Amino acid sequence: MARGVTHVQPEDGLTTRQRRHRPLVAVHTGVGKGKSTAAFGLALRGWNQGWSIGVFQFVKSAKWRIGEQAALEALGRVHEETGEGGPIEWHKMGSGWSWSRKGGTEEDHAAQAAEGWAEIKRRLAAETHTVYVLDEFTYPVKWGWIDADDVVTTLTERPGYQHVIITGRDCDQRIIDVADLVTEMTKIKHPFDNGQPGQKGIEW
Repeated sequence: MARGVTHVQPEDGLTTRQRRHRPLVAVHTGVGKGKSTAAFGLALRGWNQGWSIGVFQFVKSAKWRIGEQAALEALGRVHEETGEGGPIEWHKMGSGWSWSRKGGTEEDHAAQAAEGWAEIKRRLAAETHTVYVLDEFTYPVKWGWIDADDVVTTLTERPGYQHVIITGRDCDQRIIDVADLVTEMTKIKHPFDNGQPGQKGIEW
């Protein structure tokens, strides 16, 4: 599909220009590697367009600074200093409440997740960013900390031109149903299967 050209002619009454400027909800799910990496790649494209980028991580520890964060924050400084690209914000929604569930009770973690989602809803209502990366957002939804129906309503009723990218395994079917772009990462092989640990520049 060269330069995003489609051969489908929908009967929605919209012009090609209108369809080209419709904001998208994208979901990167599945058990394979690369869900977050692909989302950050879209954030880079958005930065290049001069768009405001908001990244919200829902599982990574606040003490864990991944490579994409350092790179995107550096591009944010480039924007501040030169005007090139767009502004970038990076937020960690909690402090390490992840697989280990350290640093608080389950109620604490659920409250932090709900608070993080409430902040995203405020920003969507205010049209703060053009691209939102909700990294590993599927997990607090799966655990019942964030209501999937509320997510669906918020996404479908969001105003203006705002792209939302959601990553994580086991995405709720209700979110998949309203998404415009859904990719399932399928693992064929992984070094972990042979006992090889994660590497700098590959996992972080």
